[in-house]
Amino acid sequence: MASILISVFNILSRKRILKTLGVLLLCISFNLSYGQQSDVDPEQTDLQFRAPVIVDGYELFSVRGVSSYPAAARAKTVEARIRKVAASHTFSVDSLKKVVQPDHIQLLAGSTLLINIYNEDAEMENVSKDILATLVLAKIRQSIIKYRSERTPRYIQANFFKALGLIGILFLSIFLFILIFKRLNTLFQRRIKRRIENLENVSFKIIQSKQMLGILHFVYQLVRLLVIVFIVLFCVDKILSLFPQTRQSSSEIFSILISPLEKLGMGFINQLPSLVFLFVIFIITSYIIKLFRLLFTGIDLGDISIKEFDPEWAMPTFKIVKLLVIIFALVIAYPYIPGSGSSAFQGISVFLGVLFSLGSSSFIANIIAGYSMTYRRAFKKGDRIQVNEFMGFVLDQSLMVTRLRSVKNEEVVIPNSILLNSTIKNYSQAARERGIILHTSVGIGYETPWRLVEDMLREAAARTTGLLKDPPPYVFHKKLGDFAVEYEINGYCDNPEQMYFYYTDLHRNILDVFNENNVQIMTPAYEGDPAAPKVVPLTDMNLPLAKSNKPSSTGQPPRSSEST
Repeated sequence: MASILISVFNILSRKRILKTLGVLLLCISFNLSYGQQSDVDPEQTDLQFRAPVIVDGYELFSVRGVSSYPAAARAKTVEARIRKVAASHTFSVDSLKKVVQPDHIQLLAGSTLLINIYNEDAEMENVSKDILATLVLAKIRQSIIKYRSERTPRYIQANFFKALGLIGILFLSIFLFILIFKRLNTLFQRRIKRRIENLENVSFKIIQSKQMLGILHFVYQLVRLLVIVFIVLFCVDKILSLFPQTRQSSSEIFSILISPLEKLGMGFINQLPSLVFLFVIFIITSYIIKLFRLLFTGIDLGDISIKEFDPEWAMPTFKIVKLLVIIFALVIAYPYIPGSGSSAFQGISVFLGVLFSLGSSSFIANIIAGYSMTYRRAFKKGDRIQVNEFMGFVLDQSLMVTRLRSVKNEEVVIPNSILLNSTIKNYSQAARERGIILHTSVGIGYETPWRLVEDMLREAAARTTGLLKDPPPYVFHKKLGDFAVEYEINGYCDNPEQMYFYYTDLHRNILDVFNENNVQIMTPAYEGDPAAPKVVPLTDMNLPLAKSNKPSSTGQPPRSSEST
């Protein structure tokens, strides 16, 4: 086994992580093997030198063995000799005899040796050698008589009809039990369900009726299955035990099926105090978590207010508290978990810990980043934000990722670790307080009076639906360029979901207003000196704004909502 594990380890060692796992598996396997060797009960070692002699499923007696001739091999040899004598009618039971030798007693069927009785065999039973030989001879005589009687045609025919009767009883029992369980299920649906629903109302929804009904239905199905399986096993065991050829197989099959259940039952009884303690811890932990859920749900809905505690923090804080409560409960319950002190349990725990530590760095980083973003209050669900080159509305924020819906109706999934290390623009937060500022720039030649340009830009902003009148729009002179002055119009907006439509309206209105006043936007690049200098005459420094009879805008874009 060790050589196989070492070969697997050599194959896995090509990669660093797999090499680490291979070493860990080797340590666990050797630790388990050492633990198994150290758990040998000295009182059970004597069973290796004893084996029962079984004929047709009946145990006659036990024999002792030595290292060179094990007890199991000696028992098989004696069984074969007894069956051979019993199957041959040339041997009479009256021919069975014992012959005393100097150091042992021979049991013979005529001249055929059946078994030798030694002093060591007698010491094993705490009787004399002669008494043991007499008792063994009586057992062999009785087994031969029974062996022959059970193989007579009359006996086989009678047991055949008994087997048919048991098969009929089996099908009838299964039918009756299915019918009884159907009636019980109807009664369950009629009475128990009503009481559980009343219990849910009394407990203020702490006890959920669906969960209780699901648990009770599972118990009902399990009990029905166990009863049917027990009936089938019982009838099959009785049928196989009717015939000598299948009697031993029946006991072996029944033992294979029942032994694990017996061990589980004994283990359950031995661990019952610990299981009761674990159940109590589970119930207490569940109710503590439900109480915290009620508290933080009330904070989230606004029914409960705590000073300087934002309602948006309620559910993330509940998840942290829930995790801490579960960890504390596990720490208390760990010593009472069945098998927690075994080397196998400890080895598996170490193995899972190594796997978690190797693969959880990014996982933990995203979780921490998710909680950090929540408590930083950078944004909330429904806000319009921009992260690097991504802009959209927040659809959902989980522990691992944040989902955005872009203005093009695309879903963008961003890991929280990226959000933590990036600059986030929140358009909705400022809009809720005072409004965000929409702005755009135009380049106008030096020959146009700046006061006229400002009036035109304010007029374009006034015509734009969605820009607030208070505070009023304002103009910046951003740059005196080589060929043009760069102006910037700024207007407040309290609905960032429609900002792109507002920009479209603003740009359309700027084009209309400047065309109405015969002012060219974006003066061409310099190619040569003009015939006349591009300056504003003194008489034109305060030109009034032209009145327009044209509509403010045509082809308005639809005001379809971009909100979540």
